[in-house]
Amino acid sequence: MARSLRVGMRKPLFRPCLYGRADCGGSLVHLAKPLTYMNRSGEVLPYLLRRTGTPPGGLVVVCDTMDLPTGRLRLKTRGGSAGHRGLQSIIAALGTEDFPRLYLGIGRPPPGVEVVSHVLGPFGPEEEGEIMGAVERAAEALLRLTGEKPETVMHAINGS
Repeated sequence: MARSLRVGMRKPLFRPCLYGRADCGGSLVHLAKPLTYMNRSGEVLPYLLRRTGTPPGGLVVVCDTMDLPTGRLRLKTRGGSAGHRGLQSIIAALGTEDFPRLYLGIGRPPPGVEVVSHVLGPFGPEEEGEIMGAVERAAEALLRLTGEKPETVMHAINGS
């Protein structure tokens, strides 16, 4: 999304994240990427929400999930962590589960491959195109969320 909006991401002094902002059709959009370990993703949120004046419900978290086939997207307006440690950290930092999240499917590991290796390892050549297409569709979905109701965007991407 940062690339499509031509947003330069910079690291704020003493903060474990990259941050950038852009005008998107009259809406100011704040982008952030934590630089912590995934299971500590929520640590930077109090600073970011205070800096931007964004309530938790105005946040959209983008994360991977093994519960979707590789390349599939799913937008949800709220929910639990489903065991995802990054989401657990974010929920703990916010004190609520009421924030949208956009899931990008990475599929389940093949037999004989450990979960950690699957999640942290590189995608195979056959998966690379699916993932790159999903990343592009995810950026488009996020841009749509700046001007459309989440339910409209959910209907468009959750079925594809």
